[in-house]
Amino acid sequence: MGKYARSPLAPESLPVLPPIAGVTIATAQAAIRYANRTDVLLVSLAQGTTAAGVFTRSKAPSAPVDWCRSILSAGKARALIVNSGNANAFTGRRGVEAVEGTVAAATAVMGYEEDSIYLASTGVIGEPLDYTKIEKVLPLLYASRSEERWAEAAAAIMTTDTFPKAATREVVIGGKKVTINGIAKGSGMIAPDMATMLAFIFTDAEIAAPLLQTMLQQSNAKSFNSITVDGDTSTSDTALLFATGKSGAAIAHATPEHALFQTALDSLMIELAKLVAMDGEGAQKLITITVKGAESDDAARRIGLTIGNSPLVKTAIAGEDANWGRVVAAVGKSGELVDRDKLTIAMGGVVIAKDGERVEEYDEAPVAAHMKTRDIHIDVNIGLGTGEATVWSCDLTHGYIDINADYRS
Repeated sequence: MGKYARSPLAPESLPVLPPIAGVTIATAQAAIRYANRTDVLLVSLAQGTTAAGVFTRSKAPSAPVDWCRSILSAGKARALIVNSGNANAFTGRRGVEAVEGTVAAATAVMGYEEDSIYLASTGVIGEPLDYTKIEKVLPLLYASRSEERWAEAAAAIMTTDTFPKAATREVVIGGKKVTINGIAKGSGMIAPDMATMLAFIFTDAEIAAPLLQTMLQQSNAKSFNSITVDGDTSTSDTALLFATGKSGAAIAHATPEHALFQTALDSLMIELAKLVAMDGEGAQKLITITVKGAESDDAARRIGLTIGNSPLVKTAIAGEDANWGRVVAAVGKSGELVDRDKLTIAMGGVVIAKDGERVEEYDEAPVAAHMKTRDIHIDVNIGLGTGEATVWSCDLTHGYIDINADYRS
């Protein structure tokens, strides 16, 4: 599917995503950067679909991010167009022209209003995007839409990803089945702050745009904003959530239905986020970092991300070295409220340090065995409050250098 070896952390298979009423999908090969691979995705959405979005807080956002932000207040959506191979970022006026040209072409083919057409691009930064390649395939895309091409959609948005990423959930609301499907891409430049990370989520529930936005932001904090591969925030980070309303199940604020849907959305987005971490460039191990006892949940998340971003922690894990001192150092540099003499550190479920010093009876053998597995667990208790968070990262291997040294060739 790509030119990089499939991650050893990849799931055995892609889940089968069921159709969602009001959502049709098509993909095409436009040769934007690579030959003989799908690189354009069109998702057409039913009249009445509402939209929500969260985007990179990078001060150098891509042209598609600027466009999506500008139309989000309308709260409606009829189409999503995504291209891979070119991020259309740091492309100046030509980047804006590419966005405007793509939207105009889509309006001409599909008849949708401009402020209902969302765009996302991923790939190389700084190279002008030849949007006429997208324009040429739009008629074919629109004519070939299907309700069942979720696997193709997940593959079309990949760049250095080694496997497609998708997840699905079903909940029953008011006696009616509601489906949530999501796809995502990301492998490097991952430290979402809302890497090159994109996620698109669809449901047939009926949810007003303001509530949809609140729900997406809540789930995003627990999922995409809780992963890191390399600490580099992308210019293109985008997560969009669309609700077609075609199931007939309506969700309102502060109702049991709201809580049920939110739980399912949280679960789906966390699954997608973990898949991104599992596909970290060159990754051999998934790292789950749980922080408890912090001053707040946000503080716990920031401490966890500091650990997950530490090159010293990540390389120690790559080398299967239970160097817990590097975890302590990362906690100390997080900038959050920490008391050294109240810290507890555990790896693989084994408490190594407590109350500011190593546990006297600590036996490194079971921890060393844990470090040889693919699934590494680090637990930190700050001992000061009730804040807690879970963060996912991956190890840092020479494969990361190989991929990024070769990326533009």
